[in-house]
Amino acid sequence: MNIYQHVEIAARELDSKLLLAVIAASRDHDVLVSEMSAIMKGVQSGSLPPGVFHTKSLTPKNKKITRHQILVDNGFPITSIDEEGGLIDHGYDKFAEVRYSEETIAQASAVFGWGAEDTETLERVYPNYSSRMHQTGSPRADLWRPCFNQYWGAPGAMPEKPYLLVSSNMGTANNMRPFHESIRLERRAGYYQRDPEMFLRRFGLIAEDYRMTLAFIEAVRHLAESNDEYDIVLRPHPVESIEAWKVYLEGIPNVHVIREGSITAWVNNAFAVMHNGCTTALEATVFGKPVVTYLPFEQEYARELPNELGVRVESLEALSDTVNGLFHASQSGVGSEKEEALPVSVAKKVHLDDAELAAEKIVKVWESLDNGELSSPCNWTKFHAHLKLAKLRSVVGTALRNALPGRFGPAKENYKFPPMDAADIRGRISRLQRVLGLDEELECKLLSERTVLIRPRRLL
Repeated sequence: MNIYQHVEIAARELDSKLLLAVIAASRDHDVLVSEMSAIMKGVQSGSLPPGVFHTKSLTPKNKKITRHQILVDNGFPITSIDEEGGLIDHGYDKFAEVRYSEETIAQASAVFGWGAEDTETLERVYPNYSSRMHQTGSPRADLWRPCFNQYWGAPGAMPEKPYLLVSSNMGTANNMRPFHESIRLERRAGYYQRDPEMFLRRFGLIAEDYRMTLAFIEAVRHLAESNDEYDIVLRPHPVESIEAWKVYLEGIPNVHVIREGSITAWVNNAFAVMHNGCTTALEATVFGKPVVTYLPFEQEYARELPNELGVRVESLEALSDTVNGLFHASQSGVGSEKEEALPVSVAKKVHLDDAELAAEKIVKVWESLDNGELSSPCNWTKFHAHLKLAKLRSVVGTALRNALPGRFGPAKENYKFPPMDAADIRGRISRLQRVLGLDEELECKLLSERTVLIRPRRLL
């Protein structure tokens, strides 16, 4: 069977999509993991025949609805798990209304839920399509399990000293896209029509985010200057400007601003995680990693659920006492073997089945969608040629924009999905196979810098 997986933000999604690909390929399926434009070029050129198309959301944007209808009309079943997850707020009703619609769910053959809360809410809000909802859990949460520790290993840029991971979630204030452009895109996507109060909240949130950014700068400086035993790694959110944080923290000793790879590897190797309103707090909680929730002022737009996790501190003095205590405990091994049940608020958001991975459940649902017409061979030669032509056009376009920005506009960087490296991807595939105990021989071929084919070993 052919399976096409769409990746938008690589740091967030790529590893979980590779996990799905390895399991599916080991069950004799051909899996393409790719940016959206490459998949659509393949579909429209006829080089990619019908197969399951798995995407990161069913947001009711006109462009997405049109694209999905093209796929449906051409015989592609659509499946989705929302990568945003709705994890940072109690409840799921607002998320279900803003991120889905009757039309987008009608286009989908299966919708996968992170846990009980989102699955049950979607079944209630969209009762006509309740049979399409599946509480599988998320493959991203699969990778938070201790059994995947050996997959992650140590990040290449990891400092030599033990480190505190500071996870930033100030994407409204520090976004690489200008705020007014975000407003324009959200308006065009219909967010404010579906949620009229969202426009006002966006201005309140950006003001609060700027204030929180300053508080985190002061907190990092305080922690860095009051110890020389550990380092601090600040990890910007995938949509945040890493250069902005480098400027903010310039000159502070023992501080590293890094966004290399998935944040999961950084959580796994940190002695503790500090945050405010960040999904990483849930991830660290599942991992069993100490969480420090910094609350320097009363927030009107707080992400309530993650801010209830871990040790909550409100002052710089309490922050340094807490972090230093966790560091010394980590060095002595105190509490390293302690396992605690997940908080109820996390358990209903993130479903973890001890008997079966979420990724395995999703692959089985994909297989149930096979109507006998999803296994036609792909024309890889034609598809590869289209990708090479698209790359050539991109290189020419970038050169023109760099040479004549006034005429063609500035060159744009795909910061959400940096180019993949073939050796790195093959290494990830091999590590996943080892963790999963799968010995089937797989082929991993990079067809472009953002498109990789994973399949059982055959000749192309």
